[in-house]
Amino acid sequence: MPEGDTVFHTAANLREALVGKTLTRCDIRVPRYATVDLTGHTVDEVISRGKHLFIRVGPASIHSHLKMDGAWRVAPKGRPMRNAYKIRVVLEAGDIQAVGIDLGILEVLDREHDEDAVAHLGPDLLGDDWDPEVASANLSKDPDRPIAQALLDQRNLAGVGNVYANELCFVFGRLPTSPVSSLTDPLRVANRARDMLWANRSRWNRTTTGNRRGGQELWVYGRGGEACRRCGTPIRRAESSEEDRVTYWCPSCQR
Repeated sequence: MPEGDTVFHTAANLREALVGKTLTRCDIRVPRYATVDLTGHTVDEVISRGKHLFIRVGPASIHSHLKMDGAWRVAPKGRPMRNAYKIRVVLEAGDIQAVGIDLGILEVLDREHDEDAVAHLGPDLLGDDWDPEVASANLSKDPDRPIAQALLDQRNLAGVGNVYANELCFVFGRLPTSPVSSLTDPLRVANRARDMLWANRSRWNRTTTGNRRGGQELWVYGRGGEACRRCGTPIRRAESSEEDRVTYWCPSCQR
C-alpha cells in the first residue's frame, strides 16, 4: 500500500533514471492533458512531498498521487508492461522508460506554482520541512478526534497512511478510535511516526516490528484473526466506509 515511504522510494528511483536526461517520448493518457508533449525537454528534478510526487521537466511539472493502487515502474525501453490498460503516462529518455500505472491523480502543472497543490499539507515526515513540534501541535488541535483519523489527516503531518496509522496505535497501546487526548505524549507519537517512515524509506517491504522475515514485519495491520505478537490475543479487524479503510487492533494490548 503506497504511503509516504513508498512515494519517497519511488521518487528516488525516478530521479536516478530520469534526472539530467532529455525526454524522447511523453505520452500522457488523461484526456485533459493528452495533447501535452514534453518531448525534447530535460528532466530537472523529481521530488516527493508526503504522498505526492512531482517530475519537473522543462516549463512543466507532472504531479501524481498513487492513492491506493498506483505505482511508477522504471524499465528498459520497449519492455512490455503488464496491465497496459491501466497505464496513465509513459516517459522515455535514452534507453529507459518510466510508466505511471493506475495513478489516483495525474496532472500537468505550471512548474513555477506546482507546490500550490500541496500547500495544505502539514510537515513532511521525510522532507526538509519536517518539524515534530508543529506536527504534534497539529495532532493536538482537536483532542476529541480519533487518533487514527488525526494521523491520516495529511494537514497534520504528511506521509502516514493506513498501515502506519494502525501500527502506531498499537505501539502506543491505544485503540484507533481513542481520542487524541488519550495520548500522554503526542510529540513522541510524531517522532515515532518519523522513525518508522525513515527506517523504511529505501525499501519496498516495510517493517514496523524490526523483523524483516516474511510474515513478521508488522504488528497488527493485515493480521485480522491472527495472534497478537505480544499477548497472543486474536487481532480484530473492522471495515470503514471512509475511503474503504480497514482497521486492525489488539483488544488486549490497546485500550
